[in-house]
Amino acid sequence: MSGHSKWATTKHKKAVIDARRGKLFAKLIKNIEVAAKSGGPDPAGNPTLYDAIQKAKKQSVPNDNIDRAVKRGGGLDGGAVAYETIMYEVYGPQGVALLVECLTDNRNRAAMEVRTAVTRNGGTMADPGSVSRLFNRKGVVVVPKAQEGKEVTEDDVLEATLDAGAEEVVDLGESFEVQSEASDVVAVRTALQAAGVDYDSAEVQFVATMDIPVSESDAAAKVIRLVDAVDDLDDVQNVYSNADIPDDVLETVDA
Repeated sequence: MSGHSKWATTKHKKAVIDARRGKLFAKLIKNIEVAAKSGGPDPAGNPTLYDAIQKAKKQSVPNDNIDRAVKRGGGLDGGAVAYETIMYEVYGPQGVALLVECLTDNRNRAAMEVRTAVTRNGGTMADPGSVSRLFNRKGVVVVPKAQEGKEVTEDDVLEATLDAGAEEVVDLGESFEVQSEASDVVAVRTALQAAGVDYDSAEVQFVATMDIPVSESDAAAKVIRLVDAVDDLDDVQNVYSNADIPDDVLETVDA
């Protein structure tokens, strides 16, 4: 689940538990393969690949797996990666909008699996453009507050990134989300590194232009069930939503 409410952080934590580690690793490896194919296998000259590798390392993906993914994506092992990106648009409970990003080698399989998961979990497929217009492509860099030997503040992040193109810094509770134009994500990440500030991830995402509050626990549970069902599909890389679920409602649902 990607977004800029605190639910983004909650989903991130859930994604790294051992029961789902294999699925998370597979998605991170696929990102590396696609980045290496599109921009070449040298991270020094391919910022997208560099960031994909860093994200995988921060999630403890073994270096051997990363190296093999780079070679596969870059065609260095004689193989070829044939993934394509497909976006599906979905309406969920409470009028919540979802953008479902797939990386797949079988368009028909991806379409069938997404449609099945959506309809079985209270959602409906939307017409192209009806949901995507509610989102903007943005550069998103996630910065943990607790870092080695220090606590990073919002002022620290702003001071490091403002001249690099940062547009907004969102407090996610245990981390900050730095938003910029998609073309400035590398500059923002580089500025943080130059200032000695570590980051968890740096990538281009779809950010909702306006959130929809989901304040009732029953509705929140339905939204979460839909997102989880779609997010668990092998071909799905990311699910972006404009749902804003308050912490107290999340706690009720988790309980």
